[in-house]
Amino acid sequence: MRIWLALAIALLLAPTMARAAPSAQARSLAAFAQMGQVLQSPRCLNCHPAGSSPTQGEAMLAHLPAAPGGADGHGIPGLPCAACHQAANTPVSGERIRSVPGNPKWALAPPQMAWQGKTLGQICRQLKDPARNGGRSLEALWRHMAHDDLVGWGWSPGEGRRPAPGSQAVFGKLARTWIDTGAACPP
Repeated sequence: MRIWLALAIALLLAPTMARAAPSAQARSLAAFAQMGQVLQSPRCLNCHPAGSSPTQGEAMLAHLPAAPGGADGHGIPGLPCAACHQAANTPVSGERIRSVPGNPKWALAPPQMAWQGKTLGQICRQLKDPARNGGRSLEALWRHMAHDDLVGWGWSPGEGRRPAPGSQAVFGKLARTWIDTGAACPP
């Protein structure tokens, strides 16, 4: 009798328990929503602009001096990115600008990887598309997000800049969860 009673209780509770545990898709969407706080922050958007030039600052204003990304994202002849952006953040003694950001790989994202002005769903679908994400599989995309030092710069942007939300380690864990639960995209 006890076994039947336990079985009956389990069967009665099963629908409730199923509703309590979020689906893989719900977990994937939730992880990507958290990732979106980083992807849509100025730290990412300034170098993934809608046009051919980066933006700068929290307000994502036009880059000064005007700095087209050029064919390879490293600037144009006579004005390469490396003319100002060195291997590390460079402190300056200005009131408006306190440091010039830097990283050995400093560059503008290729045009197909631009997402400034796009919805989170559009960014998600773009990230999953190797034709628009630098030819990366989801696993390679995770390595890029979780371990690339240029991506990591977003959490150490230099004096006068607000870092991306969270940390690269947390972002990597969110990306891993998003991928492992199906890499679902919001509408």
